[in-house]
Amino acid sequence: MAIGTESDFVIYSAQFWSGVVEVLQQNTEAFNAASNNALRLVTRNILGDYEKESFLKSTAGLISYRNVTLQGTISDNKIVQGEQVGVKISRRIGPVAQDRNSFRKAGLDPQEFSYMLGAQTGPSIAVDYVNVAVAAVRAAISGQSSLQYDATQDTLTTLNHTAMAGGMSKFGDRSGRLVCWAMHSKNYFDLMKQQIADKLFEVAGATVYAGTMATFGKPVVVVDSPSFATTSASVATVYDVLLLTENAAEIAESEDRDIISQPITGLENLADRIQGEYAFNLKVKGVTYNVANGANPTNASIASSANWTSIVADLKEYPGVRISCH
Repeated sequence: MAIGTESDFVIYSAQFWSGVVEVLQQNTEAFNAASNNALRLVTRNILGDYEKESFLKSTAGLISYRNVTLQGTISDNKIVQGEQVGVKISRRIGPVAQDRNSFRKAGLDPQEFSYMLGAQTGPSIAVDYVNVAVAAVRAAISGQSSLQYDATQDTLTTLNHTAMAGGMSKFGDRSGRLVCWAMHSKNYFDLMKQQIADKLFEVAGATVYAGTMATFGKPVVVVDSPSFATTSASVATVYDVLLLTENAAEIAESEDRDIISQPITGLENLADRIQGEYAFNLKVKGVTYNVANGANPTNASIASSANWTSIVADLKEYPGVRISCH
């Protein structure tokens, strides 16, 4: 049994979660307004393992040619209903165990320690939300070759404006629906260096003096998520840059969080253990989670395109496009 010996605490649930709430407010820059609502973080109680929502699919052949010289019979079109399934993902906090002796000797207040422990947990929750959303959107788009632009085949293989325009072109006349870039910091700084090298006054000057990037008028969410990078022993690391539509992915805090503190006796020194749990739901635009793969998917399952099935006829209803670069 591994129990820490350098701090002592009594966990107060309200104090613990107040720390979580404060830090989460400071670490959700990827969500909501920051991403033009491409990545959304909401709170909504959801029962069960899935959230299912029905919708009407586009009616095929709704508009067609009418022959004014004939009066023949025609076949009816039918309205087809589709279903989108979001999946619930469960998480655990801890357990963390510490003895009381060192904490007493340090003269620390248990409530203060509880607050600090909550503040440590908050960023971890926020990072997990971002990584899960990025992995799911990337997986959904990966299943559609027509939504992918491979810039690694270009002369310049790092992110540049040509590659960005190539990605935008995948949405054709609906490229206006693309509202936000999401990328690794490596790609962001590659783009920054390329804009300086361009020596265009408006672009290079704004980049150097004001830190402003030319990104076709769309905000950039920079997240060093492991889902962006694909590493191979034979080729250089490939990074995926995502260009997202509004409501590309939604994270819903769907259950009340629960945190429990427990005194531990029967040891040489008194100790305390804290353990918590919570859950959130994930939904991705244009696709449904394949329930045949089971509830509460792992991170690997979320990142697999096989676990997301298209529910739309027009891929311009997808969460966005993917650009691959070095």
